[in-house]
Amino acid sequence: MAFQDKTLKCKDCGADFIFTAGEQEFYAEKGFENEPARCRDCRDAKKRSREGGEGSQREMHEAVCAECGVTTKVPFKPRNDRPIYCRDCFNAKR
Repeated sequence: MAFQDKTLKCKDCGADFIFTAGEQEFYAEKGFENEPARCRDCRDAKKRSREGGEGSQREMHEAVCAECGVTTKVPFKPRNDRPIYCRDCFNAKR
């Protein structure tokens, strides 16, 4: 099946963008049924917002490793009902 470039309209900013033949072929190979709804800039902006945005960092919480007793930082609020492990002990248990 020969693909041809298509012009689509971004649902976020309303700008026209090209859905290239190469991108269409990639979508077909992956089994994607829907065409992209956003232009590259809006897709990138949405991805950045999901990842916490540029320059923002996760809130880290201090915890004591249940295995070796070292103080470590974790990206979630520790609860007392589950053990917390430092990176080394966590990887050793995996």
